[in-house]
Amino acid sequence: MLRSIMFVGTASDVGKSVITAGFCRIFRQDGYRPAPFKAQNMSLNSYATPEGLEIGRAQAVQAEAAGIPCHVDMNPVLLKPTSDQASQVVLNGRPIGTQTAHEYFRENDRHELFAAATQAYDRLAARYAPVVLEGAGSISELNLKRRDITNLRMALHAGAATYLVADIDKGGVFGSVYGTLALLEPAEKACIKGIIINKFRGDARLFADGRQQLAALTGVPVVGVLPYFRDIFVEEEDSVALERKRGAAGLAGRVRVAVVLLGRLSNFTDFDALSHDPRADLFFTRDAAELGAADVIVLPGSKNTIADLRVLTSSGLAAAVVRAHRAGKTVVGICGGYQMLGRSVEDPDGVEGAVPAAAGLGLLPVRTVLQGEKTTQQRRFAFLNGAAADCQGYEIHMGQTTAKGPPRPVATLADGTPEGYFAGPRCWGTYLHGILDNPAVIDFLLAPHTEQKAGAPLDFAAFKNEQYDRLAALIREHVDMARIYAELRT
Repeated sequence: MLRSIMFVGTASDVGKSVITAGFCRIFRQDGYRPAPFKAQNMSLNSYATPEGLEIGRAQAVQAEAAGIPCHVDMNPVLLKPTSDQASQVVLNGRPIGTQTAHEYFRENDRHELFAAATQAYDRLAARYAPVVLEGAGSISELNLKRRDITNLRMALHAGAATYLVADIDKGGVFGSVYGTLALLEPAEKACIKGIIINKFRGDARLFADGRQQLAALTGVPVVGVLPYFRDIFVEEEDSVALERKRGAAGLAGRVRVAVVLLGRLSNFTDFDALSHDPRADLFFTRDAAELGAADVIVLPGSKNTIADLRVLTSSGLAAAVVRAHRAGKTVVGICGGYQMLGRSVEDPDGVEGAVPAAAGLGLLPVRTVLQGEKTTQQRRFAFLNGAAADCQGYEIHMGQTTAKGPPRPVATLADGTPEGYFAGPRCWGTYLHGILDNPAVIDFLLAPHTEQKAGAPLDFAAFKNEQYDRLAALIREHVDMARIYAELRT
């Protein structure tokens, strides 16, 4: 048996999620039964568990690396921002309301949420070992630390050997590590067993003096220096990664696929498999000219459909999408994007906000009414006229969409329910996240715009499994695993 391990950060986006996934795979390879855990996640990228509950997508990815089904106990509190000031709060897989940041951080609310988080951890730790915990943001935010339910307060509850991750590519790594540790209380610092320097460019031997200096300054050893890599694919957790994927398409001979960069874009991992198809040149944009130059335009999911729809309309992007459709381009909507392609999105109960309705793009003869009950389900389905339900996806949405006239489904669920609306090969919408992980769907989407043969379909699940193994090998090469195992056995 190994005790739990935790990875915390000097800041957000330092690589905690990826490192957690890598250690989940290492422990699985070494014969243990690990499971990931993050007490509180703030993300618009979520996933439906087999039981039909909602968790952060990163914990589903980490569970995949650990070789186990994802479970709501792996992420008991999920915050899904609906605006710059408020978030939907998902507790134990179900939404319990929308709160402003001020409301959320009130002390009484946090006591209840911390109790829920520790109970979820205890249930998980009774079934798996080691539990691989991930922190959130920085561990030294003094104004928030008293209310924290995610970082060292959870490490103390779990008795976890904790490792501080710092991103050297951001610059200022000495100040960030030293300052972070200097601001900890003695009991908190006692949790920290090592420092991992992440995203190092160049020859790590050049940082040998840096390792010694950091250890001397902080009293904490540097247990690893991980190189910056681009050749291992692990799903991104933070939407800040989309800023690195922006820009016009530029690869000649490929199908140009533009994903509209919505303000509250959710589940951007819907496009990961497509981004690895050699026939496609996928990019994210909020530029009307770039949309007009694309072959395929995808309106993705949104956590605030009406607000994003109104921005599309006022910015001219909605008109650009309609013009592209009239010019023969393919336009597809997924989840919130599907709702936007219809004639109207209505919110009579104020589920998303104070605006009661907004006109859609009118490309599909459907009407959406937002409702308080959220649908969260994994799905098997047949695409278009497929004979068997051999495709996979999942639904996470708050709303019911109805069509004028007879059903024209994009998919038929395993129980025979029609899903989505198919206006033709160049315009359709669906609630199914992950629909583009299925080779048959990608082939159908790209076929009108290329004569290039599909070739052998990418087995995306096998591809991701290989990437977890590569990530584990990289960590083993650059981290003192013997030292970490010795700590976990104490």
